[in-house]
Amino acid sequence: QVQLVESGGGLVQAGGSLRLSCAASGRGFRTYPMGWFRQAPGKEREFVAAITWNSGRTEYADSVKGRFTVSRDNANNTAYLQMNTLKPEDTAVYYCAADRRSFENYVSKIAATYDDWGQGTQVTVSL
Repeated sequence: QVQLVESGGGLVQAGGSLRLSCAASGRGFRTYPMGWFRQAPGKEREFVAAITWNSGRTEYADSVKGRFTVSRDNANNTAYLQMNTLKPEDTAVYYCAADRRSFENYVSKIAATYDDWGQGTQVTVSL
C-alpha cells in the first residue's frame, strides 16, 4: 500500500496558477502509474491527468489540456499537478491516486483502476 498526501491547494483568482503536490510513502511508488482526479460539490469524481512510472506518457482530460501539466519526481516520491490559467469550473477537491496493479506504462482515466488515494486538497477559483 502507498500512503498519499496532497498539498498546494488554495484560493486563487481566475487566470492564476497553483501547483499541487502528492507526497508518497511506502514501497513501490516509482513503479506505479499515478493519477489526478477531482470532485466538485454535487458531481462525480472525474479524471484530470495521469502519468506513467517513468513520465514517458501522460494523459489529460480534454477540459484541462494545454493548461495543466502532470509530472513526477521518483527520487523524492512525489507527483505534481501544475495548474495554469485556472477557471472557476476548476473548483473542486483534487485527489492523487496510485495504480498498483497495472503495468508501469499504462495510464487509466478510470477511478476504479486506482488502489490508493490521498485525502484531497481543496482548490477554489474565484472570478
